[in-house]
Amino acid sequence: MAQSAAAAPSIKRPRRQMPRLGPLEQWAEAERNQVALWTPVMLGSGIAAWFMLPDPRAWGAVMLAAGAVGLAAATLADGGRVMRSIGVAALLVVAGMLLAWARAESMRARILSRPVMADMVATVDAEEQLAARQIVRLTLRPVVARDGRGRSLSLPPRIRVSLAQEDAPAGLGRRARIRLRARMMPPAGPVAPGGYDFARAAWFQGIGATGRGFSPVQVLHPADQGPGLRESLSRRIMSHVPGSAGGIAAALATGDVGGIGQSDAEAMRRAGLAHLLSVSGLHISAVVGIVMVLTIRLLALWPWLALRVRLPLLGAATGAVAAIGYTWLTGAEVPTIRSCVAAMLVLTALAMGREAMTLRLVSAGALIVLILRPEALMGASFQLSFAAITAIVALHEHHAIRRWLGPHPDWRRAGLRQLAALLLTGLVVEAALMPIAVYHFHKAGLYGALANILAIPWTTFVAMPLEMIALLLDPLGLGEPFWWLLGHALQLLLRLAHAVSAIPGSVIALSVAPGWAFGLAVVGGLWIALLRTRWRWLGIPPLAVGVLVMVAAPAPDLIVTGDGRHAAIATGQGVALLRDRAGDYMRTTLSELSGADAEPVALAEQPAAHCGQDMCVTALRRGGRRWRIAATRSGYPVPWTDLIALCRQVDIVIADRRLPDACQPHWLKLDSPALRRTGGVSIRLDPPTVRTVRQPGDRHPWSSAS
Repeated sequence: MAQSAAAAPSIKRPRRQMPRLGPLEQWAEAERNQVALWTPVMLGSGIAAWFMLPDPRAWGAVMLAAGAVGLAAATLADGGRVMRSIGVAALLVVAGMLLAWARAESMRARILSRPVMADMVATVDAEEQLAARQIVRLTLRPVVARDGRGRSLSLPPRIRVSLAQEDAPAGLGRRARIRLRARMMPPAGPVAPGGYDFARAAWFQGIGATGRGFSPVQVLHPADQGPGLRESLSRRIMSHVPGSAGGIAAALATGDVGGIGQSDAEAMRRAGLAHLLSVSGLHISAVVGIVMVLTIRLLALWPWLALRVRLPLLGAATGAVAAIGYTWLTGAEVPTIRSCVAAMLVLTALAMGREAMTLRLVSAGALIVLILRPEALMGASFQLSFAAITAIVALHEHHAIRRWLGPHPDWRRAGLRQLAALLLTGLVVEAALMPIAVYHFHKAGLYGALANILAIPWTTFVAMPLEMIALLLDPLGLGEPFWWLLGHALQLLLRLAHAVSAIPGSVIALSVAPGWAFGLAVVGGLWIALLRTRWRWLGIPPLAVGVLVMVAAPAPDLIVTGDGRHAAIATGQGVALLRDRAGDYMRTTLSELSGADAEPVALAEQPAAHCGQDMCVTALRRGGRRWRIAATRSGYPVPWTDLIALCRQVDIVIADRRLPDACQPHWLKLDSPALRRTGGVSIRLDPPTVRTVRQPGDRHPWSSAS
């Protein structure tokens, strides 16, 4: 009987089948090389959340929520890329909030609680010459301080005082000890919603009070040494190149913008050329490039060395030293540090034979700056510099642009393509910077891209090489011809700035944009720049909505400063100011926050206003209703009976003093107690809306410190 043989077991290893990926996992797999680029974005999101949210309760709630999301993502990950990325992103948000919180606490120092007049002996910590404004700015560490009655005063450990240039005696400088009298006040917050927050910036600089010093200033112990290298170099440059051209030359070499006249600086801003005055990537790149070329060319003259050593490697090392020295010389500001870090990474990549300029490089630079100075994220400088470089690199990494700019047999067509690429790059950069400029400066430039096409090559290949040659030859007494050429080169740059800024419509003034719209535009822009698949175009809707809301934001009808002394009221042609003698800074700031580009006028000159020496009453028609507004405009007292009667007839009353309880206007009373709680106020009358600088429960240290 035949037996059936059992089948022998198979020893062949079964094929491992790849699991089917869902649509999200397929998308994440396609974008796997871009995931790391979001590391600084998510860390920055946590930093921004800490600055925007009001108090520890809100900070803790967001960190707990983000931590919960991270744990849930880790639990549900199951090897998937999407959930892992969400978990890491949530933890980065928590890390960003903790980083900002720790940095703010590490800078904790006493802040002056009220204005005082002080006679003090102090040690000079830093001296800054602002030649164009004819003032000297001193950072001081008080040793002894007394008030006008001789009583001891306790001042913050670090204060900043401005002196008129003619009042500054010889012997000032670092570690000098001086005696002076100064009026001190706490660092000022924003004038009104949307304004620059100097109080926050001063907190992270360790400055607890600012003020103005008065003559005479007595030097008890002169500085141990003369002006530092940076100050000496700035003065030497401006002695060879007069006027604002010399101020620009000093800014290019040392980052000192104090020698640039206000009208010229404003023209540079309106023409979109102000970035040339802030030492950043353009300047670092020019310095590194010039030093590398000179090093390689000079060392190539020594055949023995050229045959045995890689000269590009020596050139890169020399360029790295030049970048670090230039960063230190110019004060190590955030754009310069970012550019120096980027230069180091570029030089390292070149030395290793890798591609130099990538978004990973930009991401690494942003991450380093955020870890060292998380507060930089909230400043326009950080945002502008990283937005520009991200836009440039993302554009030139696109495969279509790479193909278009590739080698071409016809040099004329290749040159035209390079010129078109330069114009396209300028337009893309202007588009990337526009939301940031609108949010921080309330202005949008129209011709900046065209101006930069001329200004950037002129500065990089003409002005900066001339300045370097002049500085090198000056100790030998041979620099004068190059100083002369540099002065004329920078005068041409100023002429370009004035010509562009004078074109009608060169700058559009816009009102204060809502923060959520700015955030939406930033998210949309980053989504487009950092992704590579077709899903990147999903960033267009949030970018478009954010920009449209920012551009279309309605202007306020009334702005009141936190001290109640100044008010700006919208008219058909611009803004009218309550006080005729408002300073230049206040006039400019109130115009910008009102979304007006025209010079403000006096409220007393308006037909609808009735103003005396002490009070002003005006009327505005909004939303089919006539609003009456009354405001004090001098420091003299007004009879209370008259004031109470006036309050009953108006809708809004504004005062720089405490008003009686019986003063009850129809809608809003803004006297000194109310303004101390709210800070500056902006008001729209149709529909009635009030925005304040200070939010209830704000516990940020620069807001709550006394």
